Amino acid sequence: MTAHAPLGTPHRIPFDAPLPLRSGTLFGPYHLMVETYGQLNAEKSNAVLVCHALNASHHVAGVDEQGNLGWWDNLIGPGKPLDTDRFFVIGVNNLGSCFGSTGPMHPNPATGRAWGADFPVVTVEDWVDAQARVVDHFGIAQLAAVLGGSLGGMQALSWSLRHPRRLRHCLAIATAPSLSAQNLAFNEVARRAIVTDPDFHGGHYYAHGVLPARGLKVARMLGHITYLSDDVMDAKFGRERRAETPLFSTQEVEFQIESYLRHQGDKFAGYFDANSYLLIQRALDYFDPAAEFDGDLARAFARAQCKYLVASFTTDWRFSPARSREIVQALLDNNRDVSYAEIDAPHGHDAFLLDDPRYHQLLRHRFHQIAGEVQA
Repeated sequence: MTAHAPLGTPHRIPFDAPLPLRSGTLFGPYHLMVETYGQLNAEKSNAVLVCHALNASHHVAGVDEQGNLGWWDNLIGPGKPLDTDRFFVIGVNNLGSCFGSTGPMHPNPATGRAWGADFPVVTVEDWVDAQARVVDHFGIAQLAAVLGGSLGGMQALSWSLRHPRRLRHCLAIATAPSLSAQNLAFNEVARRAIVTDPDFHGGHYYAHGVLPARGLKVARMLGHITYLSDDVMDAKFGRERRAETPLFSTQEVEFQIESYLRHQGDKFAGYFDANSYLLIQRALDYFDPAAEFDGDLARAFARAQCKYLVASFTTDWRFSPARSREIVQALLDNNRDVSYAEIDAPHGHDAFLLDDPRYHQLLRHRFHQIAGEVQA
C-alpha cells in the first residue's frame, strides 16, 4: 500500500431519534457522514475517534473517490503514528458542516426548503453527543482514545468531560479551554465580512441562486493569517513584490503575501459553505467548560477519568502554549494522569497538521503505549 492509497470506508449513518441540543432544540432526524480505517478487534477495544477542526471533514486519511487526500494523512495510516494496522480509526463530519452530514444546505422538513440561517446553533458539546451515537452504532463501549487538534482538541477535551468513562486516553493538540477575547474578536470580524456580503440574503442565499463568496473569501483570509507564525510568513513571502503589477496602486495585488491570501480565500470559497462557517465558528466561541463552574477550570476537570496528552507549539499565537498549560494545571490540580509537550516549531497554529518529526514521534510513542494496553 502506498502512502496515498485509498484507505477509508465511508458510511452515511441516519439517526431518527432527535438529538437534544444545548440551545434547547430537539434536532432530528439527521444523518452523519463517517469514514473508518482499519479493523475493529473482537473486543472492540482498539477504536480511536478523530475530531476535525473548522474546515475539515470525516475524510481523515488516504484518497477518496474524488481523489482528495485526507486532511491528516501524514499522521494516520498503515505504519504511521496512528497506525491503522493496529487501530480502528473513526472520522465523523460534524452536524452543521458542509461535507455530507446534515447541515444548512439540506432541506428543513418543516418547510421543504434549505435550512439556511434557520439551522439551529450547535456547540462542541452537541457534536460530542452526536459522535457518541456514532460510537454506539459500532457497538463500542469505550474508545481507546479521542484525538483532535485545534477545534478538534476542544472536542477531545469535551469527550473526557461529557463521557468520562467512554475513553481511556484524550489527546488534545494545539487547543485551548476557551477562546481569548482576541480570538473572539477575529471571529466577529470574519462574521461581519460574511453577513454584510450583499449575496448573503440573511443566510438564505440558496433560494436566490447565489453564494456570499466575497465575504467568505475575506473571512478565510483573516483566519489564515492567524494560522501562520510571523516568522513563517516573513521567510516565505517577506516583502517580495509581484513583478507584473504596477507600483503606487491602492487596488492592485502588489505583494506576494497579498496574492497568497487571495488564493487561499478563492480556494476556500469554492468548497465551503458560509452558513456552515458561521455555525462552526460560533461553536468555537461558545466552548468554555469552566463557565458552569464560575470560571474554575479545575472544578470542570474534576469529573475527568482518562489519561491525557496535551501538546502545544511555541509559535502558535492563536492557541498559545499558555492556554494548553491552563488545561494541564487544571488536570494536575485534580491529580489526573497528564503528559505535556511544548514543541519548538516555527509554523504557528498550522503546526499540528504538518510533518514535524518530534511531534509525530510524540504521537507515535503515545499510540504505541495505547496499543500495548489494547493487547494486554
